[in-house]
Formats: sequence, structure tokens, C-alpha cells
Amino acid sequence: MRLFALILVTMIAFAANSVLTRVGLAEGRIGPAAFSAIRLASAALALSLLVILRGRKLPLATPGRWRGVVALAIYVLGFSFAYVWLSAGVGALILFGAVQITMFSAGLRSGERMPPQRLIGAAVAFAGLIWLMWPAGHATPDPAGSLLMAAAGIAWGAYSILGRGASEPEAETAANFLLATPFGIAALPLAVGAPLTPTGVALALASGVVTSGLGYALWYHVLPQLRASTAAIAQLGVPILATAGGVALLGEALSWRFVTATVLVLGGIALSLRPSRRSRD
Repeated sequence: MRLFALILVTMIAFAANSVLTRVGLAEGRIGPAAFSAIRLASAALALSLLVILRGRKLPLATPGRWRGVVALAIYVLGFSFAYVWLSAGVGALILFGAVQITMFSAGLRSGERMPPQRLIGAAVAFAGLIWLMWPAGHATPDPAGSLLMAAAGIAWGAYSILGRGASEPEAETAANFLLATPFGIAALPLAVGAPLTPTGVALALASGVVTSGLGYALWYHVLPQLRASTAAIAQLGVPILATAGGVALLGEALSWRFVTATVLVLGGIALSLRPSRRSRD
């Protein structure tokens, strides 16, 4: 139950990131480049202070650190720019569909045992994503936003895989954000002419300090206790939470296509996470 509670909290944090980003961009409160830079920098500052106050050092020079840093930077930038075109729920569904594919592939490559119902459930959930993306006039998500969000999902999947070996979640997450911040700063020239309001800055700070910094540190704490495929499937519940937030805060409409895709995704998750007969026996 404790592990389930921790997973639920992290999924809420992930969904909140989608909603906060969309709220900031949808009504011209802030541009995606500034949102990304503030998100990375504020998360880095908050986590670094937390680590230092606890008397620990930041593992900046750990071998292979650059892989997590680059993956985090690609995720944050792709995520923010994609939400210029996508709604909160659709963006989250594309994101975590790509995450699922990435993490399942990694699990198979590492020899992870996949019970039949987990594979079938993953296939059903992926069918929901295909149904959402299948061309059907104006109901189809924007191609540019979809590609950016898919790239962000692949990067987040890679970041999650790397996090399964984290020994000090807070310190390693702080180091990743700190070293990824220059990538966000490098994107700031794209912010010229984009809106930048106090509300937009506050939303980016909330995304950085709370739902990214603390949320991702908690995710790094949970990951070592999960198989790659299980971690991937669990994250597919995020689009539902993100959609609820988008409807409540932005008045985003629910289409039948999205509802159908959501049912398939949730059904796939439920089937995948159901204990196999062998494990029950």
C-alpha cells in the first residue's frame, strides 16, 4: 500500500505538470522557452538547497551522468513546446504512450519476464494511442505538437530507465536538473517576443519546484522497486488525471475519440497490472 501511495502521488505530480504547462501557455501567460528555463532552474535550485541542507554533496561528476541530463533536457523542452499545440489530456496520452514503448523495449532487451496478460494489456493500451492519433480530420492532434511530445516521451522513458539505478534519489535528481539548466537557458533566445507575465512565471516555478523537482525525486525513489514494464504501464494513468485538470481549469472539451482512447488505455493498464495466475498460485 505504501508503494501504491507513492506511485499515486508521483502520477498526480506528472499530471499537474501537464496542466500547469498548458495553463501557462494556453492563454498567453508565458512562452514555452521561458517556461522550460524557469522550470529547470527552479527545480535545480530547490533540490540543490535540500541536498546541501541535509549535509550531502551533489554527484555532478558521476560517470554516465550526461545521459540523464540530456534526456531530462530533451523531455522538458519537447514537453513545453508541444503544449503550444496540444491539450493537456491529449499531450499526456501521447507522452506516456511513447514512454510505455520505450520502457517496454528496454525491459525486453534486459530479459525481463513478461507475463502474457502484461503484453496483451500493453497492446490494448497502445491501440488506444493509435486510435487517438489515427487521421480523422480536425479531431487528429496537431502533427508538430505530437512529434515533439513523442520525442519528450522517449526522453522521459530513457530518463526513467536510468533512474532505476539511483542510490540517492534527491541528490541525483538535483544534479540532473542543475546540469540540464544550461540547455533551458540556451533556448531563451526563442523566448524573444513571447509573453512573460507574473502568473506565467508563478506557474513555471510551481512546475519546477513542486511537481518536477520534488515529484521526480520521489519517482527516482520509487523506480528501483519496479520492473521497467510495470513502471511504464503505471504512468499511463496520468492522461486521465491531466484531462480532468484540463477540463476543470481550462474548459477543454472531451471528444468521443479521446474518451474511447482513454477507456482502451485504462483497460490495458488494468489487465497488465493484474497478477498472473502463476503468481497467485
